[in-house]
Amino acid sequence: MTPDFTPAQVEADRRVLELLAQSFPSVSSASTEIINLEAILNLPKGTEHFVADLHGEHEAFRHILKNASGNIKRKVREIYGTSMREQDIRQLCSLIYYPEQKLERIHQSEVDINDFYNVTLHQLVRVCQMVSSKYTRSKVRKSLPPEFAYIIEELLHESPSDEDKDAYFNRIIETIISTGQADAFIIAMCNVIQRLSIDQLHILGDVFDRGPGAHLIMDILCTRDNFDIQWGNHDALWMGAAAGNDCSIANVLRISLRYGNLATLEDGYGINLLPLATFAMETYKDDPCTQFIPHIDSENPDRVDDKTLQLMAKMHKAISIIQFKLEAAMAEKHPEWGMADRRLLHLIDKERGIITIDGKEYPLIDTNFPTLDPANPFTLTAEEADLMTKIHHSFMVSDKLQRHVHCLLTHGCMYGVFNGNLLFHASMPLNADGSLKDVEIEGVPYKGRELMRKIGRMMRMPFHREADPERVELARDYYWYLWCGPDSPLFDKSKMATFERYFIADPATHQEEKGYYYVLRNDEKICDMILDAFEVEGNQRHIINGHVPVRINKGETPIRANGRLMVIDGGFAKAYHGTTGIAGYTLVYHSRGFQLVQHEPFTSAEEAINHGTDIVSTTQLVEMSSHRMRVRDTDKGRELQKQIHELRELLYAYHHGLLNERPQKGR
Repeated sequence: MTPDFTPAQVEADRRVLELLAQSFPSVSSASTEIINLEAILNLPKGTEHFVADLHGEHEAFRHILKNASGNIKRKVREIYGTSMREQDIRQLCSLIYYPEQKLERIHQSEVDINDFYNVTLHQLVRVCQMVSSKYTRSKVRKSLPPEFAYIIEELLHESPSDEDKDAYFNRIIETIISTGQADAFIIAMCNVIQRLSIDQLHILGDVFDRGPGAHLIMDILCTRDNFDIQWGNHDALWMGAAAGNDCSIANVLRISLRYGNLATLEDGYGINLLPLATFAMETYKDDPCTQFIPHIDSENPDRVDDKTLQLMAKMHKAISIIQFKLEAAMAEKHPEWGMADRRLLHLIDKERGIITIDGKEYPLIDTNFPTLDPANPFTLTAEEADLMTKIHHSFMVSDKLQRHVHCLLTHGCMYGVFNGNLLFHASMPLNADGSLKDVEIEGVPYKGRELMRKIGRMMRMPFHREADPERVELARDYYWYLWCGPDSPLFDKSKMATFERYFIADPATHQEEKGYYYVLRNDEKICDMILDAFEVEGNQRHIINGHVPVRINKGETPIRANGRLMVIDGGFAKAYHGTTGIAGYTLVYHSRGFQLVQHEPFTSAEEAINHGTDIVSTTQLVEMSSHRMRVRDTDKGRELQKQIHELRELLYAYHHGLLNERPQKGR
């Protein structure tokens, strides 16, 4: 239906239309674009993948990207389920996931390689045709490797079942083989299948933490255009470290040492830990540092020898004491944050081996504090201060860390709204009655969406040097509050009881009271109130969170609040597998609705290559649509419809002489 326009309306919109006319200078060019956009609106909705809390588990994450959360295998089964054995389907999928490595093994065992090439190329073309069917030719073309783009495009849009094209199609395949390009072409096809199987990737926070490959995950993400991230508390911690926040730096080091994970620091970002090791060996040389023995992955207990384990324990204790001093100074610097209870070192009685908190005495598990001066308990010693200067410098000059943080800032925010779904990592500060809570920043109260936007601006400020130096310093400090502040949307607990867990046996001191969001979010009305506050529309709208592991083995469910809330932290990190009973979730939103994919622990890429094994995944239908969703049903569709409206107005202006057509360039 053609919209009604008037000359007055065109005149009011003249500036916009003149800009539009630069791209579409004639009736024919504008009409062609309208036809293109209308066609796109009727394509099936692209597939969105949501993952949360990767925590450095790069192998599992990489595999889930390669197999599109099991979607590629489902596509292969749809095509070949009745004509191929299950073993052959697994081998074809393994080839699609790891083409280079799989081809190496095939060359060692295959007796008729040309026959393998011929069969496999035909199979891959069919799979690629299926996964590309919901995209325009233009979008598919952009995903193709330049060296094979023309050939792949020809194969995708021709069929060997068409008698007129049969010889043409088969001759292309034969020539690929005879010219020695089969391996390269297979690799290219497999990579195209992987890319086209995920239209948009949503990361709901916490790329970083205890796993060994956060930097490798960031390497993968920074090569992709089709991803966004809602920052998590661990991401904010590393971003704060890259911004130069010493509390964040100390926490990053402490957590890495706690889990025996130095790969991200040393191998990934080139952080020099030698000064810390030297200091720790000198300061704690006779201290067994029992409470600080790293939590080594139980599935691989021998990966660190005893000598290294002892060194890491000493380093762990050294940086922990420094952290408590730095945090105490930060809490004193910012009394408005209400974190004075994190200043605990002055409450220690070294001689008696106790600490007095709220008038109650607690025995200390560890009483060796060689760097603690009772007269100035929060002051770094000269050696500690010199150490922090060196470590601070190492973080600031790490080009790779700074590049990765730039990538997080470019693709990320505190929250996101996509196709009726509100995404944020952890929490939304609430009052006891369920209303949005005011949180004061720079003397101004913010809540809900405005709070998240304000925090997002604060987090970017330290990386824009032209800003006011005092505000930059505050923003840099604020990274620590985001990590452990009571009203931080990334934390939202009464306290982070790190000191108590290390030094006090009484579990009552370890309690961290959760904010009201964690209690009230199972109420559909509360979720609807939050969605309204963020202006998320639609009958099938949702909040999607990560952060809190869902304990499947204790009967918890990721689907809550009558379907309004989905919590998809299933524990990617190996350290959580025993807690959750699984190894992560992927939420998949395709043209027919939502599917929740529950993953079992990933063995290894080597197993997948050699034996065709895959992550064992269970798919649960969450919410299916009564009709197949099209692009017109999405945010992108609404943008395209606005563009069509503007183009139709431009046509009206051309047809009625309100704007003149111009010759197109090159004519």
